[in-house]
Amino acid sequence: MTAPTLTSAKPPGLASTNKTDVRPARPGAPRLREAALALLFLVPGLAGLGVFVIFPLFQAVYLSTRGNDILGNPTRSVGLRHFEELFTPAFGHVLWQTAVFTVLVVVPGVLLPLAIAAPLTQRLPGMRIFRTAFALPFAYSVSAASVVWLIMLNPGVSPVNWLLGLVGIEAPGWTTDPSWAMFTVAGVTVWMVSGFNLLVLSAGLAGVDEEVLEAARLDGAAGLRQFVSIVLPMISPSLFFAVVTTTLTALQALGQVQIMTDGGPNGHTRTLVYSIFDNAFHNNNSNFGLASAQGLVLLVVGVLIAAIQFGVLERRVHYR
Repeated sequence: MTAPTLTSAKPPGLASTNKTDVRPARPGAPRLREAALALLFLVPGLAGLGVFVIFPLFQAVYLSTRGNDILGNPTRSVGLRHFEELFTPAFGHVLWQTAVFTVLVVVPGVLLPLAIAAPLTQRLPGMRIFRTAFALPFAYSVSAASVVWLIMLNPGVSPVNWLLGLVGIEAPGWTTDPSWAMFTVAGVTVWMVSGFNLLVLSAGLAGVDEEVLEAARLDGAAGLRQFVSIVLPMISPSLFFAVVTTTLTALQALGQVQIMTDGGPNGHTRTLVYSIFDNAFHNNNSNFGLASAQGLVLLVVGVLIAAIQFGVLERRVHYR
Protein backbone atom coordinates (compact mmCIF):
# COMPACT_ATOMS: atom_id res chain seq x y z
CA MET A 1 0.00 0.00 0.00
CA THR A 2 1.19 3.44 -0.79
CA ALA A 3 1.16 6.17 1.86
CA PRO A 4 -1.37 8.93 1.25
CA THR A 5 0.09 12.16 0.09
CA LEU A 6 -0.63 15.26 2.25
CA THR A 7 -1.73 18.31 0.30
CA SER A 8 -2.27 21.75 1.83
CA ALA A 9 -5.73 22.95 1.02
CA LYS A 10 -6.16 26.64 0.37
CA PRO A 11 -9.32 28.36 1.50
CA PRO A 12 -11.53 29.26 -1.40
CA GLY A 13 -11.18 32.82 -2.61
CA LEU A 14 -7.68 33.26 -1.15
CA ALA A 15 -5.26 34.34 -3.83
CA SER A 16 -1.76 33.03 -3.81
CA THR A 17 0.76 35.42 -2.43
CA ASN A 18 4.42 35.75 -3.16
CA LYS A 19 6.82 36.73 -0.40
CA THR A 20 8.62 39.00 -2.76
CA ASP A 21 5.42 41.11 -3.23
CA VAL A 22 5.03 41.93 0.50
CA ARG A 23 6.29 45.48 1.14
CA PRO A 24 6.48 46.45 4.82
CA ALA A 25 5.08 49.88 5.62
CA ARG A 26 7.54 52.53 6.63
CA PRO A 27 7.44 52.88 10.42
CA GLY A 28 7.53 56.69 10.33
CA ALA A 29 4.72 57.17 7.81
CA PRO A 30 1.77 57.10 10.28
CA ARG A 31 3.51 59.49 12.64
CA LEU A 32 4.30 61.84 9.77
CA ARG A 33 0.65 61.85 8.69
CA GLU A 34 -0.50 62.48 12.29
CA ALA A 35 1.96 65.35 12.67
CA ALA A 36 0.79 66.88 9.37
CA LEU A 37 -2.86 66.56 10.44
CA ALA A 38 -2.14 68.11 13.83
CA LEU A 39 -0.29 70.99 12.16
CA LEU A 40 -3.25 71.50 9.84
CA PHE A 41 -5.59 71.88 12.80
CA LEU A 42 -3.14 74.25 14.51
CA VAL A 43 -2.82 76.59 11.53
CA PRO A 44 -5.94 78.73 12.33
CA GLY A 45 -4.91 79.18 15.95
CA LEU A 46 -1.30 79.92 15.10
CA ALA A 47 -2.39 82.38 12.42
CA GLY A 48 -4.58 84.25 14.90
CA LEU A 49 -1.81 84.22 17.50
CA GLY A 50 0.67 85.59 14.99
CA VAL A 51 -1.59 88.30 13.58
CA PHE A 52 -3.16 89.55 16.81
CA VAL A 53 -0.45 88.86 19.44
CA ILE A 54 3.05 88.26 18.10
CA PHE A 55 3.03 90.83 15.29
CA PRO A 56 1.57 93.65 17.47
CA LEU A 57 4.14 92.85 20.16
CA PHE A 58 7.07 93.17 17.76
CA GLN A 59 5.47 96.25 16.21
CA ALA A 60 5.19 97.85 19.66
CA VAL A 61 8.85 97.11 20.37
CA TYR A 62 9.81 98.60 17.00
CA LEU A 63 7.69 101.75 17.43
CA SER A 64 8.98 102.31 20.97
CA THR A 65 12.46 102.89 19.53
CA ARG A 66 11.41 105.18 16.69
CA GLY A 67 10.42 108.78 16.38
CA ASN A 68 7.38 109.75 14.34
CA ASP A 69 6.16 112.59 12.18
CA ILE A 70 2.96 114.58 12.63
CA LEU A 71 0.95 111.79 11.01
CA GLY A 72 2.42 109.13 13.29
CA ASN A 73 4.63 107.49 10.67
CA PRO A 74 7.85 106.08 12.18
CA THR A 75 10.99 108.02 11.28
CA ARG A 76 14.50 107.84 12.71
CA SER A 77 15.64 105.67 15.58
CA VAL A 78 15.63 107.31 19.00
CA GLY A 79 16.90 104.35 20.99
CA LEU A 80 15.50 104.20 24.52
CA ARG A 81 14.50 107.85 24.71
CA HIS A 82 10.79 107.05 25.03
CA PHE A 83 11.51 104.79 27.98
CA GLU A 84 13.61 107.53 29.57
CA GLU A 85 10.59 109.84 29.33
CA LEU A 86 8.70 107.44 31.57
CA PHE A 87 11.03 108.04 34.52
CA THR A 88 9.09 111.12 35.62
CA PRO A 89 6.85 111.90 38.61
CA ALA A 90 3.91 112.31 36.22
CA PHE A 91 4.17 108.75 34.91
CA GLY A 92 4.78 107.47 38.43
CA HIS A 93 1.50 109.12 39.42
CA VAL A 94 -0.20 107.33 36.51
CA LEU A 95 1.13 103.98 37.74
CA TRP A 96 -0.01 104.74 41.27
CA GLN A 97 -3.52 105.66 40.11
CA THR A 98 -3.64 102.46 38.05
CA ALA A 99 -2.77 100.44 41.16
CA VAL A 100 -5.41 102.26 43.24
CA PHE A 101 -8.03 101.76 40.56
CA THR A 102 -7.19 98.04 40.28
CA VAL A 103 -7.53 97.53 44.05
CA LEU A 104 -10.80 99.49 44.14
CA VAL A 105 -12.21 97.23 41.42
CA VAL A 106 -10.82 93.80 42.35
CA VAL A 107 -11.60 93.74 46.08
CA PRO A 108 -15.29 94.73 45.99
CA GLY A 109 -15.69 93.23 42.50
CA VAL A 110 -15.02 89.78 43.98
CA LEU A 111 -16.29 90.09 47.56
CA LEU A 112 -19.63 91.67 46.62
CA PRO A 113 -20.66 88.90 44.17
CA LEU A 114 -19.46 86.32 46.69
CA ALA A 115 -21.71 87.82 49.36
CA ILE A 116 -24.64 87.89 46.92
CA ALA A 117 -24.02 84.43 45.46
CA ALA A 118 -24.19 82.66 48.83
CA PRO A 119 -27.87 83.40 49.55
CA LEU A 120 -28.84 83.15 45.88
CA THR A 121 -27.83 79.48 45.81
CA GLN A 122 -30.63 78.66 48.27
CA ARG A 123 -33.52 76.75 46.75
CA LEU A 124 -36.20 79.35 47.44
CA PRO A 125 -39.01 80.65 45.21
CA GLY A 126 -37.94 83.51 42.94
CA MET A 127 -34.20 82.95 43.23
CA ARG A 128 -33.83 82.53 39.46
CA ILE A 129 -35.32 85.98 38.95
CA PHE A 130 -32.91 87.51 41.46
CA ARG A 131 -29.93 85.73 39.88
CA THR A 132 -30.93 87.01 36.46
CA ALA A 133 -31.38 90.55 37.76
CA PHE A 134 -27.97 90.60 39.48
CA ALA A 135 -26.24 89.11 36.42
CA LEU A 136 -27.77 91.59 33.93
CA PRO A 137 -24.89 94.14 34.13
CA PHE A 138 -22.70 91.51 32.47
CA ALA A 139 -24.76 91.97 29.29
CA TYR A 140 -24.11 95.72 29.11
CA SER A 141 -21.34 97.11 26.96
CA VAL A 142 -18.85 99.45 28.60
CA SER A 143 -20.08 102.47 26.67
CA ALA A 144 -23.76 101.78 27.44
CA ALA A 145 -23.09 101.24 31.14
CA SER A 146 -20.99 104.41 31.34
CA VAL A 147 -23.67 106.54 29.68
CA VAL A 148 -26.38 105.08 31.92
CA TRP A 149 -24.40 105.91 35.04
CA LEU A 150 -23.58 109.38 33.77
CA ILE A 151 -27.31 110.00 33.54
CA MET A 152 -27.88 108.41 36.96
CA LEU A 153 -25.29 110.74 38.51
CA ASN A 154 -26.07 113.88 36.51
CA PRO A 155 -26.75 116.69 39.02
CA GLY A 156 -29.83 117.85 37.10
CA VAL A 157 -31.70 114.54 36.83
CA SER A 158 -29.83 112.22 39.21
CA PRO A 159 -32.12 109.84 41.13
CA VAL A 160 -29.13 109.01 43.34
CA ASN A 161 -28.76 112.65 44.37
CA TRP A 162 -32.52 112.84 44.96
CA LEU A 163 -32.43 109.86 47.29
CA LEU A 164 -29.48 111.33 49.18
CA GLY A 165 -31.36 114.61 49.50
CA LEU A 166 -34.29 112.83 51.14
CA VAL A 167 -32.04 111.85 54.06
CA GLY A 168 -30.33 115.23 54.21
CA ILE A 169 -27.03 114.28 52.54
CA GLU A 170 -25.53 116.69 50.04
CA ALA A 171 -24.50 114.84 46.91
CA PRO A 172 -20.86 115.30 45.85
CA GLY A 173 -19.64 116.00 42.35
CA TRP A 174 -19.41 112.37 41.34
CA THR A 175 -17.29 112.93 38.21
CA THR A 176 -16.09 116.51 38.78
CA ASP A 177 -14.73 116.32 42.33
CA PRO A 178 -11.11 115.00 42.33
CA SER A 179 -11.69 113.16 45.60
CA TRP A 180 -14.73 111.31 44.21
CA ALA A 181 -14.03 110.77 40.52
CA MET A 182 -11.81 107.69 40.96
CA PHE A 183 -14.33 106.04 43.31
CA THR A 184 -17.14 106.76 40.85
CA VAL A 185 -15.39 105.18 37.87
CA ALA A 186 -14.25 102.24 39.98
CA GLY A 187 -17.77 101.76 41.33
CA VAL A 188 -19.23 101.63 37.83
CA THR A 189 -16.57 99.08 36.86
CA VAL A 190 -17.44 96.98 39.91
CA TRP A 191 -21.09 97.11 38.86
CA MET A 192 -20.13 95.85 35.39
CA VAL A 193 -17.87 92.96 36.50
CA SER A 194 -20.11 91.80 39.35
CA GLY A 195 -22.55 90.06 37.01
CA PHE A 196 -19.92 87.81 35.48
CA ASN A 197 -18.29 87.06 38.82
CA LEU A 198 -21.71 86.26 40.27
CA LEU A 199 -22.26 83.62 37.60
CA VAL A 200 -18.81 82.11 38.19
CA LEU A 201 -19.10 82.01 41.96
CA SER A 202 -22.69 80.77 41.87
CA ALA A 203 -21.57 77.86 39.71
CA GLY A 204 -18.81 77.10 42.20
CA LEU A 205 -21.20 77.22 45.15
CA ALA A 206 -23.69 75.01 43.34
CA GLY A 207 -21.00 72.34 43.05
CA VAL A 208 -20.33 72.14 46.79
CA ASP A 209 -21.15 68.67 48.09
CA GLU A 210 -24.03 68.77 50.57
CA GLU A 211 -22.71 65.67 52.32
CA VAL A 212 -19.50 67.50 53.18
CA LEU A 213 -21.48 70.42 54.62
CA GLU A 214 -23.67 68.05 56.63
CA ALA A 215 -20.58 66.33 58.03
CA ALA A 216 -19.14 69.71 58.96
CA ARG A 217 -22.34 70.66 60.76
CA LEU A 218 -22.22 67.43 62.73
CA ASP A 219 -18.66 68.30 63.75
CA GLY A 220 -19.78 71.69 65.01
CA ALA A 221 -18.79 73.86 62.03
CA ALA A 222 -21.72 76.10 61.15
CA GLY A 223 -22.42 79.60 59.94
CA LEU A 224 -19.43 81.80 59.20
CA ARG A 225 -16.94 79.19 60.39
CA GLN A 226 -18.35 76.64 57.95
CA PHE A 227 -18.25 79.14 55.11
CA VAL A 228 -14.63 80.14 55.76
CA SER A 229 -13.22 76.72 56.61
CA ILE A 230 -15.25 74.46 54.31
CA VAL A 231 -17.00 76.37 51.53
CA LEU A 232 -14.23 78.81 50.54
CA PRO A 233 -11.59 76.08 50.02
CA MET A 234 -14.06 74.10 47.92
CA ILE A 235 -14.86 77.07 45.64
CA SER A 236 -11.27 78.39 45.59
CA PRO A 237 -10.79 77.55 41.86
CA SER A 238 -13.80 79.71 40.94
CA LEU A 239 -12.65 82.41 43.35
CA PHE A 240 -9.14 82.41 41.89
CA PHE A 241 -10.54 82.64 38.36
CA ALA A 242 -12.70 85.62 39.37
CA VAL A 243 -9.70 87.40 40.91
CA VAL A 244 -7.52 86.91 37.81
CA THR A 245 -10.17 87.99 35.29
CA THR A 246 -11.23 91.00 37.37
CA THR A 247 -7.61 92.11 37.66
CA LEU A 248 -7.20 91.96 33.89
CA THR A 249 -10.44 93.90 33.41
CA ALA A 250 -9.29 96.63 35.80
CA LEU A 251 -5.87 96.94 34.17
CA GLN A 252 -7.44 97.24 30.70
CA ALA A 253 -10.26 99.63 31.67
CA LEU A 254 -10.56 102.48 29.17
CA GLY A 255 -14.12 103.08 27.98
CA GLN A 256 -15.59 104.05 31.34
CA VAL A 257 -12.66 106.37 32.11
CA GLN A 258 -12.89 108.10 28.73
CA ILE A 259 -16.67 108.49 28.73
CA MET A 260 -17.25 109.42 32.36
CA THR A 261 -14.26 111.63 33.24
CA ASP A 262 -11.95 111.75 30.20
CA GLY A 263 -9.03 111.21 32.55
CA GLY A 264 -10.00 114.16 34.73
CA PRO A 265 -10.61 116.08 36.77
CA ASN A 266 -7.03 117.33 36.62
CA GLY A 267 -5.78 113.88 35.69
CA HIS A 268 -7.10 112.18 38.83
CA THR A 269 -8.52 109.25 36.83
CA ARG A 270 -5.70 109.00 34.31
CA THR A 271 -4.79 105.32 34.34
CA LEU A 272 -2.08 103.60 32.31
CA VAL A 273 -4.38 102.40 29.53
CA TYR A 274 -5.97 105.84 29.26
CA SER A 275 -2.50 107.39 29.06
CA ILE A 276 -1.63 105.05 26.18
CA PHE A 277 -4.85 105.99 24.38
CA ASP A 278 -4.28 109.70 25.03
CA ASN A 279 -0.75 109.69 23.62
CA ALA A 280 -1.62 107.63 20.56
CA PHE A 281 -5.12 108.68 19.47
CA HIS A 282 -6.81 111.24 21.70
CA ASN A 283 -7.19 114.83 20.40
CA ASN A 284 -5.41 113.89 17.14
CA ASN A 285 -2.28 112.88 19.02
CA SER A 286 0.03 110.48 17.20
CA ASN A 287 2.91 109.87 19.59
CA PHE A 288 2.94 106.15 18.86
CA GLY A 289 6.50 105.74 20.14
CA LEU A 290 5.72 106.92 23.67
CA ALA A 291 2.40 105.06 23.65
CA SER A 292 4.15 101.84 22.59
CA ALA A 293 6.70 102.24 25.39
CA GLN A 294 3.85 102.64 27.88
CA GLY A 295 2.14 99.61 26.35
CA LEU A 296 5.24 97.52 27.00
CA VAL A 297 5.25 98.76 30.60
CA LEU A 298 1.62 97.64 30.87
CA LEU A 299 2.63 94.23 29.51
CA VAL A 300 5.38 93.91 32.12
CA VAL A 301 3.02 95.00 34.90
CA GLY A 302 0.42 92.45 33.78
CA VAL A 303 2.98 89.65 33.63
CA LEU A 304 4.32 90.50 37.11
CA ILE A 305 0.83 90.58 38.63
CA ALA A 306 -0.04 87.27 36.93
CA ALA A 307 3.20 85.73 38.22
CA ILE A 308 2.37 86.85 41.76
CA GLN A 309 -1.19 85.58 41.53
CA PHE A 310 -0.21 82.20 40.11
CA GLY A 311 2.83 81.89 42.34
CA VAL A 312 1.17 82.89 45.62
CA LEU A 313 -2.62 82.67 45.38
CA GLU A 314 -2.81 79.50 43.31
CA ARG A 315 -0.93 77.58 46.00
CA ARG A 316 -3.97 78.07 48.21
CA VAL A 317 -6.38 76.83 45.54
CA HIS A 318 -7.90 73.44 46.33
CA TYR A 319 -8.50 71.50 43.12
CA ARG A 320 -10.83 68.57 43.63
